[in-house]
Amino acid sequence: MFSSRAFCRSYRLTANFCTLIPKSIGTRTMTTEASDSLTAEIAQATGALNDLRLQNADASSIDAAKKRLGELKKTMAAMNSAGGSKDSGKKRERLLLKTAKGTRDYGAAEMFCREHVERIVKDVFTSYGGSALDTPVFERKDVLAGKYGEDQKLIFDLMDQGGEQLALRYDHTVPLARYLAMAGATVQAKIWQVGKVYRRDNPVMSKGRMREFSQADLDITGAWDPMIPDAEIISLLCTVLTRLDVGEFTVKLNHRKILDGIFEVCGVPQDKIRSISSAVDKLDKLPWLEVKKEMTEEKGLSSDVADKIGEYVKHKGGPSLLDLLKADATLMANPSAKQGISDMDILFTLLRAYKVLDKISFDMSLARGLDYYTGIIYEAIVEASAPPAFAADATESPAPSKPKPSKKAKADDGEEDELDESQVGVGSIAAGGRYDNLVGMFTAAAAAEGKKAPGLPCIGVSIGLDRIFAIVWPKWVEKGMRSKETMVYVLAAGDGLLEERIALVQELREAGIKTDFLAKKKPKLTAQFMAGEKDEVPFAVILGGDELKEGLVTVKEQKWEFVDGKKTKVQSADQGVKVRRDELISWIKQTPTYQGWSSGRLI
Repeated sequence: MFSSRAFCRSYRLTANFCTLIPKSIGTRTMTTEASDSLTAEIAQATGALNDLRLQNADASSIDAAKKRLGELKKTMAAMNSAGGSKDSGKKRERLLLKTAKGTRDYGAAEMFCREHVERIVKDVFTSYGGSALDTPVFERKDVLAGKYGEDQKLIFDLMDQGGEQLALRYDHTVPLARYLAMAGATVQAKIWQVGKVYRRDNPVMSKGRMREFSQADLDITGAWDPMIPDAEIISLLCTVLTRLDVGEFTVKLNHRKILDGIFEVCGVPQDKIRSISSAVDKLDKLPWLEVKKEMTEEKGLSSDVADKIGEYVKHKGGPSLLDLLKADATLMANPSAKQGISDMDILFTLLRAYKVLDKISFDMSLARGLDYYTGIIYEAIVEASAPPAFAADATESPAPSKPKPSKKAKADDGEEDELDESQVGVGSIAAGGRYDNLVGMFTAAAAAEGKKAPGLPCIGVSIGLDRIFAIVWPKWVEKGMRSKETMVYVLAAGDGLLEERIALVQELREAGIKTDFLAKKKPKLTAQFMAGEKDEVPFAVILGGDELKEGLVTVKEQKWEFVDGKKTKVQSADQGVKVRRDELISWIKQTPTYQGWSSGRLI
């Protein structure tokens, strides 16, 4: 029991609300009137918060409104726990069945599509000579710290785990660099990894932007002749995206040394180069005026310097853009820019040999915010990458400032929802670059005082499997792709014939034919057909007692088609064909349906 006054002080309630609470509050004293009043206050505070968001109010006002709403909801929770019957403490709390923010489950059909995507990616990786690597999903926090620039805040920290400060991996690149440093920084290889990574970002689930997501990386490590590994990686990326059928795509290229040279000749102080680079990297999401505002008002750059940068970063094109840069005497006098332009010259020659130049855009606004890049940088985009309302050319001058992507209102449980998907694009579906110093950072940090630490040049690409899935899955559904690879369903007519079904199923499986049956002793024939049709199995093999004595089985081939946008089974009067049981395997494997099968193919 405690006084109403103390209760109000504890939860900072309004004076109007406090007058509704009895002088003493026990487990049964919260009145309906008090509850209704607090509910009304919560509704009013929620409305006020939403109004502020719609009005694009300043961040401090929105934060204050959020804090006020949170306090009211906490108060409601406390009052609810204080009310009820005497044995309310014994009541079990209902479990909230939902996935954590920024994560999701994938059902059987979705996983079949995802595995199809992953198989293609791995096949290309191995066809380019890659070898697999697996690293832990969490790392020591000091391994990840200081590698991601302004994105450092997105790292998922873990609590102290037995004396170690740990964090979930942000990408595959830094764990790979740690692995290479532990191996003595001598590995010269092509290494690929596929697995989940974690970022405390604002999720947009429908666009494949999540807090837990899958990435597929291939990196080329070691010293090679100039730009050959770089061209090989870009060729690999184009091959992957072409085979995945993501639609028209573009690989945007730039060079960190060219960008750094531009910043230097424009007058950006050395200590601001990385932060200004991060601002430039937002030009694919924001108009130039918004980026310039961030440079000048938030990062302290002079307006004149920002305008000079704007004149450079508006350029995009192909090899001809190099001629424009070479004609800029001021830029060519900068050693960093000159080296970057020379590298790009070699790269375009090699990309012409790889026959991928038509997929390339030399984009001076591409910056890539991560601190560890040292040379060429790139990212792949599709039509869905940009925000829906974003103008095609973000560097064009002055257009009305567009509002930043809005967040949805908080859910009833107080948890903030994902960003409004109508304001956000898929973003890049793959990205990467050269990072020649990252492995050396680890070896130097681990080396004894005064001992020379070896380095290892590297270049790699990360492919966002969830973002690609967000593009491929609607097409997969539209085409009526299957969700299983089962090719044969064994049925029995009459007396169940369980042992005979099992024997044939096992024989077909051992021959490499994916086969299933209904796990019932004496199932009805219609139930068996329905089970096979549910998985769209193309071959129904029917066993009959009399036929088996003659060494025969009946095979009925089944097909599906689209009718009025719906996938339905093709109705046929065909009762199937009799096939000798001992020739069944060869008969199935010789059919056009079996020989033409590939994962997800429409039957």
